[in-house]
Amino acid sequence: MQVLDYQSIEKEAVPSLSFRKEMTVNQHPDLQEHLEQATLLGNGYRTKVTIYFHDDEGPRKVQTTIWAAGANYICLKGGIWIPISRIEKIQF
Repeated sequence: MQVLDYQSIEKEAVPSLSFRKEMTVNQHPDLQEHLEQATLLGNGYRTKVTIYFHDDEGPRKVQTTIWAAGANYICLKGGIWIPISRIEKIQF
């Protein structure tokens, strides 16, 4: 099993990332449930989580609050979006 080295980035850098390439990400089996929990924690308690995801350049991680989770994207504070298809896991 390959261990990935996730580049830690600031939330403000996410809009400059590219998500244009076709890519399959090995997602945690409970990802959807974790996204719902993280959204509740973000809205109710301003709790930050670490989001492990992949942009077109490689694996990244960002520590932030999740304000909303839709069918295809999550929204971070400031109207910053990450495609759910690119998220590997959420760490509380």
